[in-house]
Amino acid sequence: MVLLVVDTQKLITIPDLYNFNTFENAVKTLIAAARYNAVEVIYVRHDDGVGSKLTKGTPGFEIYEGFSPQPDEKIFDKTVNSSFKRTGLLEYLTEKNVRTVVVVGLQTDYCIDATIKCGFEHGFKIIVPENANSTFDNAFMTSEQSYKYYNEFMWKGRYAECISVEEMTDRMKG
Repeated sequence: MVLLVVDTQKLITIPDLYNFNTFENAVKTLIAAARYNAVEVIYVRHDDGVGSKLTKGTPGFEIYEGFSPQPDEKIFDKTVNSSFKRTGLLEYLTEKNVRTVVVVGLQTDYCIDATIKCGFEHGFKIIVPENANSTFDNAFMTSEQSYKYYNEFMWKGRYAECISVEEMTDRMKG
């Protein structure tokens, strides 16, 4: 099992996110539990390319201070929504014989959705802890509607197991 922390970068890990305080607390709790129980924490960062505010070398590209990686924790960078495409993550997890990926981070309707579905397609058991992903309003749904649509309808029982943070931390204990 690994905890995959997706796109929790300074530019977008901000109070405008849906249910920000609950999201922040959930992710902090899961990272702490993973570290305590020797579950590997892996980070993924999104790079929108040169000229973007979300690209290597800009302050917004770095991981949000509240979720800072430890020096020995791996960080993979991506340029598309899926954390598995051309990042080395798939090969790394395969080499380590990882079977279960716990997915947390941003944004529910973009990179979290793509990462969950692609991880499922690659044969991983995907677990999505409640309140550990978030997003912003988009042209079609409010952030709350997006969160509920994906977490309560789209992923649950299809692509992922959706459970409480408490249950997830208990499972990390072994």
